Amino acid sequence: MSSSCGSSSCGSDQHGSCGSGDARLAQQDIAITKSLGQIKNKILVMSGKGGVGKSTVAVNLALCLAKRGHQVGLMDVDLHGPDVCRMLNLTGSLEAPANPDDLIPPLKYSDNLKVVSLEYMMKNRDDAIIWRGPLKIQAIRQFIADMDWGALDYLIVDAPPGTGDEPLSVAQTMPGVQAVVVTTPQAVALADVRKSINFCKAVEMPIVGVVENMSGFVCPHCGETVDIFSKGGGEQTARDFDLAFLGRVPMDPRVVMAGDTGTAYLSGDEDSPAVKAFDGVVSAVEQRLPPGPVTVNPFAGGCGCSGCGTK
Repeated sequence: MSSSCGSSSCGSDQHGSCGSGDARLAQQDIAITKSLGQIKNKILVMSGKGGVGKSTVAVNLALCLAKRGHQVGLMDVDLHGPDVCRMLNLTGSLEAPANPDDLIPPLKYSDNLKVVSLEYMMKNRDDAIIWRGPLKIQAIRQFIADMDWGALDYLIVDAPPGTGDEPLSVAQTMPGVQAVVVTTPQAVALADVRKSINFCKAVEMPIVGVVENMSGFVCPHCGETVDIFSKGGGEQTARDFDLAFLGRVPMDPRVVMAGDTGTAYLSGDEDSPAVKAFDGVVSAVEQRLPPGPVTVNPFAGGCGCSGCGTK
């Protein structure tokens, strides 16, 4: 609602623009609550700065969980720099259902993985998205409310770096969402990731744990891992904040090639140190957030407030 929409103009009038806007938001809130009621675990993958491999972690986390037999959704809310489509080589587009009242089906990467990204809705994927906060917030709400996610064990949300509109919107729109924080060992990245951790505390979003990405470099010739950066910074940060350390994943040139070509890297070389390390990260996530039946939500068919009487 705009700042010019004061109580004197809105009041209890349900026929003006403010009243109709409130009604639409209320209906969308009901749809969001119903959609989230079918999702067991909601995970926001975030980082304090760009370039730490956050999208790589999000995509491979979704791929690995799906490969283990779980029903997984992957939602890209990095609206200004969406990469999920390209990393999975998904070239399709979302199609509106024949019945306007029906939900929009996300694109299927596999039987166990559904994907939604803003790029599916763009005629030219190289166009710049020039949106202010309210439009980004509405897009994220629509991703949740208008998509037919169905029953999921995990919904992985890839957020842009930092603590701006997108992660804040996810935190406020998805009750029960928890964060996986990605960092690299360098001091600059660690300084920024501390801000992400404090952001989670400020919005009361639990943190599943910290992933130290790019922890060492896997030589493509001999397969040995060399510490070209420092090591252990992510683990120490997790210890400082009393958080779970999910694991460290080394850099591997094959990860970069896989992302550029849209190949599912985790379905490849099982002997790679990066694949083995990431399997450990996924196992740690599964242990802390086990899949299984969704707890019945008493408000799945209504808005959940005490005054409207919706059952």
